Amino acid sequence: MAEKELIGEVSNYFEHVGVAAIKLSSPLKVGDKVQITGGEKTDFEQTISSMQVHRDKVEKSKPGDEVGIKVDQKVRKGYRIFKV
Repeated sequence: MAEKELIGEVSNYFEHVGVAAIKLSSPLKVGDKVQITGGEKTDFEQTISSMQVHRDKVEKSKPGDEVGIKVDQKVRKGYRIFKV
């Protein structure tokens, strides 16, 4: 199995809209598949369906960006994001 690449970590979570803010250390684009892990029970994969930077919809982002993505499950600050 290929080594997964750590691409960022959750910096905030907005429960009312199900959106995670992620500080990126690697590029990310719409359509990429990611794995989100953290806590005792959180470990899931999902495909990025949309992404925003400062509330503007973007198709791709670069290292250092902080992006908002819709997440399938509740996450917390510090959870790690891997590209699958």
